[in-house]
Amino acid sequence: MTTTRSLPRAVGPLTEALFTTLSEAPTGAALPCAPVDAYGHDLQLALYACYELHYQGFPEVSAAWEWNPELLRFRALLEEAFLGALRRDTPGGDDVWGEVDGLLVDSPGVSGHLCDEGEWWQMREYFVHRSIYHLKEADPHAWVLPRLRGKAKAALVAVEYDEFGGGRAERMHSQLFADLMDGAGLDSGYLAHIDDVPAPALAVVNMMSLFGLHRGLRGALVGHFAATEITTGPAAKRMEKALERMGAHPVCIRFYTEHIEADAVHEQVLRHDVLGDLLHHEPELAADVVLGIQATGLLETHLADHVMACWSQGRSSLLRSP
Repeated sequence: MTTTRSLPRAVGPLTEALFTTLSEAPTGAALPCAPVDAYGHDLQLALYACYELHYQGFPEVSAAWEWNPELLRFRALLEEAFLGALRRDTPGGDDVWGEVDGLLVDSPGVSGHLCDEGEWWQMREYFVHRSIYHLKEADPHAWVLPRLRGKAKAALVAVEYDEFGGGRAERMHSQLFADLMDGAGLDSGYLAHIDDVPAPALAVVNMMSLFGLHRGLRGALVGHFAATEITTGPAAKRMEKALERMGAHPVCIRFYTEHIEADAVHEQVLRHDVLGDLLHHEPELAADVVLGIQATGLLETHLADHVMACWSQGRSSLLRSP
């Protein structure tokens, strides 16, 4: 099943003003931006929509909006609030290798619950949460490639080459996830579930776009990417086990087995060839790399806490059931 997504539903004053503006021809009129919760749904959805104009966009929104100065000013205010919250809520520091070693301490989280006792309805909800990233998997990380050089750049390209299916469209990780969604009886359309997911799911993807679209945050994007690749393997193994226990369609399992195989290699490449080379040539980026690692952990924890709190009460973790 696939759908073409229009602009999401507004959820507050920021999105109301933004979506009304984007539905019209680009102008020089300023968008209002009052202080709001940096992790709240209104800000995160507005920021996600602004970033989406740099990806595939929305059918009813003119491509001319992508670089509209007033829209960029509006987005910058949202980014300032979000980045400020990430810096405030992470410990900081510049001990990159200590942070990397900490990633090797396995934390089962949601995948552990799904593996040991999760139900199929919970698994399908988890797929929906992850769909807003996995259906564009690897795209946010591609922004950093022009900002790197030498071995770090070449090594990251090698990892991205795997993420994009090694040149085979049917093996792109985004396509594998679309197959998974179809196998689970869910809508596999790009952004089909944007109105269904809460703020914590949006924030994880917004972090990637924020880091990727700013050259000054290239270290944070590399730190985030390293954290993701290092922690994916153990979680993917638990997901494989959970899906086999639930008797899921083979295409659902295939997505995770692909990551088990790929990320075992990617972990070493990110650690030695990307992080090692980047910090050798630009040691001043160490604090930003740490920010990327810590922010990833923070936002993934926010999402896991939300999901598990809802499930522990026997209710859906989504805004709408798929």
